[in-house]
Amino acid sequence: MLTISQLAAYAGVTVRAVRHYHQIGLLPEPERDRSGYRTYDAAAVVRLIRIRTLADAGVPLARVQELLDAGPAEFADGVRDIDKDLRAEIRRLRDTRGRLARLAAGEQLTLPQSVVDYLDRLRGLGVGARYIELERDAWIMIAAQVPQQIDAVIAKKHEELDDPDMVRLYGFFTGELDWRADDPRIVEVADILERLMIRAVEAGEAGDDGFDDQFVALMDSAMLESAPGAERVLAILNERGWRGWTRVERVPTAQETRQHPTGRE
Repeated sequence: MLTISQLAAYAGVTVRAVRHYHQIGLLPEPERDRSGYRTYDAAAVVRLIRIRTLADAGVPLARVQELLDAGPAEFADGVRDIDKDLRAEIRRLRDTRGRLARLAAGEQLTLPQSVVDYLDRLRGLGVGARYIELERDAWIMIAAQVPQQIDAVIAKKHEELDDPDMVRLYGFFTGELDWRADDPRIVEVADILERLMIRAVEAGEAGDDGFDDQFVALMDSAMLESAPGAERVLAILNERGWRGWTRVERVPTAQETRQHPTGRE
């Protein structure tokens, strides 16, 4: 007869493992002898070796019992089921590793490839890291709102980058964004934006963007908080009859309102 230590040694496991198998019911716990010690026989060694073999093969302990007690056909079916579960787990782990790899790459975790390529194009134009971050965060929110449309939106953004005015606009964002209100670049940015807005209206491209007002306000506030000069740009554009950053709208100027208070010519 064997002690628990001898049993563990013969089966190639630890005493702690033997006690755990007793606790979860995989290995029957023998009666104690007159001295109060558990003693084990050869059958216990065989069962423990089978338990260890199944566990080492990747069989979850919760399913070891059914395989130990199964006949040949049931055993084969059980192994196939476990293999199916393991293959699904492997796929899940591969997906997790892929997400971790994208996490290491930064923006690729939360953005579709089309947006990542667009941001890379902006970097190629010399756009600074701080402005890239602003664009990236904006596109993260936009892509989450319109996932089915984002590739088409980005394709349009690539077309806009063929416009020299758009290239000049991005040329202002090669450095820091903490411009003072009297920075002459602010008026230049407003001039370019107005030209772009006029062309968009003339082309019939201004209008409903598919976003609700709260989302538009959130996007605008993010830009205003991150780039102090943006507020002055918007103020200038408002004086010229334009409103908004994310959603640009034509509005009457103060002079137009005084001339036509009812809104009619």
